[in-house]
Parts: sequence; C-alpha cells; structure tokens
Amino acid sequence: MVLNRASHYGYLDNNIFCRSCSWMIQYNHLSIPFKYSCFLLAILLSFLLVLKSYFVKPLVSKLSEMGLVFPMFWVRLSNSLVACMEKMRKCVIFSILEFLVLLKGHSGAPVESVGEGVEVSLLDLPELALECILEQLSPAELCSMAGACRYLRDKCRSDRLWQKHMEKKWGRVIGKAAHREWHWHISNNKRRSFIGGSKNEGILGFILSVLPLSLVRFLLHDERKCEGSLPVDSIMAWYLSLEIGQFWFPAQVYNRENGHAGFMMSCYDAELCYNSTTNTFQARYSPHGRHIMEENISWDRLRAPPVDTSAYVLHGSECLDGLKPGDHFEIQWRRNKEYPYGWWYGVVGHLESCDRNENNCTCHDSDIVMLEFNQYHPDSRWRRTTVNRKCHHEEGNEADGFYGGIRKLYKEEEIAAWKSIWPTKVLD
Repeated sequence: MVLNRASHYGYLDNNIFCRSCSWMIQYNHLSIPFKYSCFLLAILLSFLLVLKSYFVKPLVSKLSEMGLVFPMFWVRLSNSLVACMEKMRKCVIFSILEFLVLLKGHSGAPVESVGEGVEVSLLDLPELALECILEQLSPAELCSMAGACRYLRDKCRSDRLWQKHMEKKWGRVIGKAAHREWHWHISNNKRRSFIGGSKNEGILGFILSVLPLSLVRFLLHDERKCEGSLPVDSIMAWYLSLEIGQFWFPAQVYNRENGHAGFMMSCYDAELCYNSTTNTFQARYSPHGRHIMEENISWDRLRAPPVDTSAYVLHGSECLDGLKPGDHFEIQWRRNKEYPYGWWYGVVGHLESCDRNENNCTCHDSDIVMLEFNQYHPDSRWRRTTVNRKCHHEEGNEADGFYGGIRKLYKEEEIAAWKSIWPTKVLD
C-alpha cells in the first residue's frame, strides 16, 4: 500500500510543487550538476578543436591568434557558464519541475514509489536540504510556497529567511529609529484584535485587501485557519507592511522638496511610505513651519539616520579635536530654534591666516575650525563659518540660522553619496 503523506502534512490537493519535487527525486538521474556538465562540454570542445588542427591548420592558426585553442580559454569559458548557471539556478529548478510534470502527464501512469511503497515528497528531503531550497526563493515565492501545507507555512515564515530579505532590500534605509517605531507599532496592535471576526480586520486583513493574490492570499484560506495567522511581530509581517506602504518609518531624505534650492546638499528627517507600484517613496516632514508632503522620492535619495540623535537635539560633537583641512563633515543647522535640525555637507578649510602650504599649515593646532560649504558662491554668506573646537555649542542667530553638532565622515560611501547629489550650478 502506498502511504499518502499529504493528509498528514495538510497538503492542498492542487499543490503541484511538492508533487513535482517528488518526481524530481524519482528521476534523479536527470539532475546531474550543471557545473560539471559545462566543464565537460568545454573540455570536449577543446579536444575536438585540437583534433581538427591536424586537418585544418589554417583554421587552427586563425583560432590560435584569437586564443581559442588554449585549454585556459575553455576553463574560463566553463567558469563563466558555471557562474551564469548559478545565477539562474532557481529558474533551472523550476524548469526541471515543469519538465517532470509534463513527463508524468505523458506517461499516463502514477509515479512508482521508492523503497517500500512510500511516495516521496518535498517533505522527505533532509531538513538542511529543504532550508537550502527555501533560502533561494524570493519573497513572493516564499509566500506561494507557504500556501502548500501547514508544515511549509511555518518554514516559509521563519524570521531567519525573512531577515535576509529585509537586509537586502531595506537595510540601507532602516535604522534604529525605524526598529523602535516598528516595536511600538507591534505593541499598539497587540492591544487590539489582530483579526476581527470574519471581516479580516486589523493588519492581516488590510494586507490581504491590498496585496496581489499571488503574494499573500495563502495567509487566510478560510475562517478555520485564523488560528494560524501571520504573527504581527514576525519579520515577514514587517516586510509585508513596508512593501504595501502600510507602515510609515523614519529615515532621512537628501535634497528635500525635490531639490529646492534652499535645501541643496542637506539631509532631513522624514516619515516615509513605500509605493511598490512606482518603486518610490512618499515623505512627510516635520509639522513645524510649512506642512510638506513629497512624492516620487527615489531610493538613492534616502538613508538610515547615521546617528541616533533626535532632529531637535544637539548632537554631541566628538570629532572636533581631530578635524583638519580637507576632512569631510556633516553639521546640524536649523532656521530657528523651533525647527528641527537638518544635516548639511561641508569640508574643513584653512584659516585666513594660513598660507595653505601643507608643510607649514598649523590649522589643526588652532582652537578655531573653518567650515566651508563649497556648493555656495565664494561671496555668499553661507559659504563658510567657524566653530570653536574646545567649547562648541549651538551657535548662530535668527538671520543666519543656528549651527549645531558636527560629525566627521570617515566612510567613502558616505562622501560619495553627498557628491552624487552635487548641484549643477553654484548656489547663491
């Protein structure tokens, strides 16, 4: 008697993936590693060319000039093919599955069981092998796979799997402030029902109402499965909330208000919401001053806050003693004391008393540090300012604004990000 494990694991009757994998296991002679096949193919081609050289010398001479008869060429070619196949391994896996589905359809007979009459399925794979397969799946594929059965649903919702996808897509814009906001969001939603009755209210109900069916319809097959709902505190729930634009998270925006001249070469705190249709963001800035909403913000204009300092708090400047001409920095600045700080990019310059000769420069020994903002015209009042490295505090006035804390830029990628948004013309 063939043991049917579908009922044991809660299979959906129309699930093709698990059955396909069982057929792939049955026909394991078709799953020869592609990298070895590519290498053998390259060696065979090399051998045929060398053999042909005894008969067609002019051709071989021409190929020699092109470097095509040397074994190293074919080794490199095989390596390239292997790299290509590695990138396409998921497509290959699913192609094999489709082939096996067709093969079974044409055979017209059920797959013979392996061993003692037990039908092999995806769930018969070792734990490590199954996890390796799941690690190769995209978020949408994980969601689809989770609809196969209860066992795979739990596997595909694993925080370990979704943490990788979170870091890959959202890592550069999600910082400590966003994590705190999400935890507050979780606590707030735990106070009320996660799913309200049969109307699918709450976070999961909202997700199901706006996401494509192919992405998360597995989350609620019928009312009886409410007890297996997606945990609100899971990384998968966070990822989906970000993806559908339900969760507004704190981050920073370069050149706010679509590059308004008054904000060029600055970076301000904002609440952001993702639009998956346009792959852009919507931002809402601090309510102080004008109430501003901005749309169609691209990924390259965003960053996670580099320091965990509120936009209304003076940043502790720990780098002042080491600042010297040529160092790149960011400094807090705000129009008045009711406004939040923004971060502005600049470069440490030489004092007016310095002859700018590197061998004779003593600017680093002075208590005064010259800060230059070269995006402005040399005669602009915004071009330069000075701070005292020994007793630095917020300095300024209502006319020129107030300068706050300073942070030195050490990483080349941070400096490159600022240079990538440099204005096309000098600012006044």
